[in-house]
Amino acid sequence: MQVTSVVRDPLVTGGKTVGDVSHDISRQVEGKPTRMWWMAMAVSFVFFAYGFYCVCTLLWHGVGVWGLNKTVGWAWDITNFVWWVGIGHAGTLISAILLLFRQRWRMSINRAAEAMTIFAVICAATFPLMHMGRLWLGFYWALPLPNAFGSLWANFNSPLLWDVFAISTYFTVSLVFWYIGLIPDFATIRDRAVVQGNKIRAEVYNALSFGWQGGAKTWMRYESVALILAGLSTPLVLSVHTIVSMDFATSVIPGWHTTIFPPYFVAGAIFSGFAMVLTLLLITRVVFKLEDYITIYHIELMNIIIIVTGSVVGVAYITELFISWYSGVEYEGYAFYNRVQGPYAWAYWSMMTCNVISPQLFWIKKIRTSIAATFILSIIVNIGMWFERFVIIVTSLHRDYIPSSWTMFHPTMYDIGEYLFTFGLFFCAFLLFAKFFPVINMAEVKSIIKVGSEKTTDDTHH
Repeated sequence: MQVTSVVRDPLVTGGKTVGDVSHDISRQVEGKPTRMWWMAMAVSFVFFAYGFYCVCTLLWHGVGVWGLNKTVGWAWDITNFVWWVGIGHAGTLISAILLLFRQRWRMSINRAAEAMTIFAVICAATFPLMHMGRLWLGFYWALPLPNAFGSLWANFNSPLLWDVFAISTYFTVSLVFWYIGLIPDFATIRDRAVVQGNKIRAEVYNALSFGWQGGAKTWMRYESVALILAGLSTPLVLSVHTIVSMDFATSVIPGWHTTIFPPYFVAGAIFSGFAMVLTLLLITRVVFKLEDYITIYHIELMNIIIIVTGSVVGVAYITELFISWYSGVEYEGYAFYNRVQGPYAWAYWSMMTCNVISPQLFWIKKIRTSIAATFILSIIVNIGMWFERFVIIVTSLHRDYIPSSWTMFHPTMYDIGEYLFTFGLFFCAFLLFAKFFPVINMAEVKSIIKVGSEKTTDDTHH
């Protein structure tokens, strides 16, 4: 019996050559910023400036300016922290795990996803720093340094300290991985600048590329290092959000004390991370005219990952509800009943709608390959993932064992302001990256031109 394989969609459309790749991707680095870029930067900076005012007020007056109270001691700060860490997960998954599995389609999207990871982790790190209140004393509190405050030492039994090590390791490895991938592309921009006679740009990008020459031995070492870093990063994809989930799972509070948290948090992180990658890339491909490199095929494959991880998260929600009933522990049962029927039920049902129902629409191919539908659903998914963290944290705390201490949490302008601060920081950083750095990995895309280009595929058929 003879089986004929279906011809796969080309990864690069428009019959591009290697020279076209260099020109199309270097174009936005070499040209002047567009009007649209300046407008986006202005909006991001307004958010950043307002948020910075709120952060300064917080550091001056203390954490009391937040809407926290005696019962709800953790709220928007930790919610936003976990949300940003989750968003930072897709970059490493695309770069490391898909590299190890030899998935060629990651080559057009890995650079932007890695940059997003780094900026999201920086945004996440602002929340624990602000939560210290007196940031200038943070070194004494977070590190085991000799100090004049008595026996104030870091508690190595605390998952909050594990967080510090996990996230700093994750950030370091992601940064090195991202920068090493940029080196050959910086050299391409340098060489183009030399030809164009732009000495300043040539000097700057020569320094950024460490004088890369692109010899055979250099490429061999480059690929070896990429593989080693991919191997190191892969366990981090699983470990970082596992440790973040232990901030809750190692406590004894009903609704948090759950062994399902680590895999459920990891799936949720990949889910929200891919949604954010889609949001950013759909805008980037239009603004920088990169439709031939980030194709409908790429978008469809990312949507399939969103279906899978969204379904895993949905199963985790149902498992939590079942176990709270099956355990027979009345406090655990009430924690989940309160989520579904209590005063924060609107947040719970928003979470269920956004995270469980909306991704299932991607089973329909027409929706899965529609750019408008994908863009809207990617934003809905991230709204849902924010609500998930809010529901886990606030609804588990606001009604504890003593009904007299039951209370509601209401965010103040400073809670909202610091969240807007991280949005401003994230988008300012991403816009600067998209302007001054090549937003697609030119070296890797060139390697698939021969086998993945539309022109070559057509020639093969003829």
